[in-house]
Amino acid sequence: MDMKIGILFGGCSEEHPISVKSAQEIAQHLDAEKYEPYYIGITTSGAWMLCDGPAVGWETGDCRPVVLSPDRGVHGLLVLEQGRYETISLDVVLPVLHGKLGEDGAIQGLLELSGIPYAGCDIQGSALCMDKSLAYIVAGSAGIATPNFWTVSADENIDADQFSYPVFVKPARSGSSFGVSKVSRKEELPSAMEFARQYDSKVLIEEAVVGSEVGCAVLGNDLDLVVGEVDRIALTHGFFRIHQESSPETGSDNSTPIVPADISAEARSLVQETAKAIYRALRCRGIARVDMFLTEDGEVVLNEVNTFPGMTSYSRYPRMMAAAGMPMAEVIDAMVSLAVTGKLR
Repeated sequence: MDMKIGILFGGCSEEHPISVKSAQEIAQHLDAEKYEPYYIGITTSGAWMLCDGPAVGWETGDCRPVVLSPDRGVHGLLVLEQGRYETISLDVVLPVLHGKLGEDGAIQGLLELSGIPYAGCDIQGSALCMDKSLAYIVAGSAGIATPNFWTVSADENIDADQFSYPVFVKPARSGSSFGVSKVSRKEELPSAMEFARQYDSKVLIEEAVVGSEVGCAVLGNDLDLVVGEVDRIALTHGFFRIHQESSPETGSDNSTPIVPADISAEARSLVQETAKAIYRALRCRGIARVDMFLTEDGEVVLNEVNTFPGMTSYSRYPRMMAAAGMPMAEVIDAMVSLAVTGKLR
């Protein structure tokens, strides 16, 4: 019997368009002989709709209002049909949502109430990784190198003279590179703070780390982890702005991901082992992409962790897993297996 799988996509965050594209890629590689998919699109205003799939313009298609029941007796969806509700039970959910309300523990809390197994990190791991300052504190206490940083609350005034420039100013709890600025001199700090506060009241000021940006895809639970090939972001200028371009499918205007990374075998191994250590320290489960810096003296420094990374055709996570011999269909199977049984196989 096919497994009934709910695929949540869209959402209220600024990463809504990326989530739709991630769901499109997953839909393309979902094994029809194993899974019976139910696509639940969430509009930017927060309405939940059961639809035919995540195709372009899905909101205007044949959709029905739907909610995920927090009642464990239902164990699935309530679909509104002509003034009455019909129920659809689900075996597992893939929350293909990025950013706020998708990767911060909110949707994970609803799924915990529902009792339905779901792919990816739990409430605690999601919330911890979403707040970069908390992630740095926990990772640092586990002996992992992090940038020097300061947190600034909503109404707090800061002395621009206290920092050594350049610094990065970023929302503490936002996805991708939204609201991030590189500040090269103190005069630029106020506008950078204002920009970051458009996305979060809590702002992070971070000393710039001199080194290469590298990433590692991780899959699994506890000690049973699989890692993808390491990638390196080659920059021509500026800094890496993930998913900021108007048409990321055509490539970035200043960056190219190199997979496998053009680093030594020793550095590659260190990056992978550090990624696994970060993954465990931050209580990740199921899936995550760990972004790091590799300095010239060989130190690996945490940048951030994405608890449900982009799954689009141009995203880093599926590229790293494919380079390690694990195509998207196998990644999906592994995510489902981890959600349902807690094990990779």
